[in-house]
Amino acid sequence: MRNLNIDKLKNLTTGEEHLSNKYGSKNTESRKEFKEKSLAFYYGEILKERRKALHLTQEQLAQKVGKERSYIARIEKGKADLRLSNFIQIINALGLNLSLME
Repeated sequence: MRNLNIDKLKNLTTGEEHLSNKYGSKNTESRKEFKEKSLAFYYGEILKERRKALHLTQEQLAQKVGKERSYIARIEKGKADLRLSNFIQIINALGLNLSLME
C-alpha cells in the first residue's frame, strides 16, 4: 500500500476553488457566462447522443422538427440560443420528455 504525502494533499484545490480561479467567483458575469455555455454544451450532447442512438442524421431530425440542419448542428455544439419551445419540439421528436420537479 502507498503512503500519502500530506504536503501534496495540502496543495489540492476544491472544485469550487478551481472554477473560481478560472471563471471568477459565483455570481460574477464571467461565471454566469461559463455556466450558460456549460449548460448549452450539456444539453447539446444529450440531444446528439439520443439522435445517434435512434440512427437519425441531423438532416432527418431537422426535417422532423421543421428546422434547418445547421440549426441542429449548432445546438449539438452548444452554439445556438435554444428557445424552450424549440427544445421541447426536438426532445419530443427524439422520443424524450421534459419533467419539471419541485
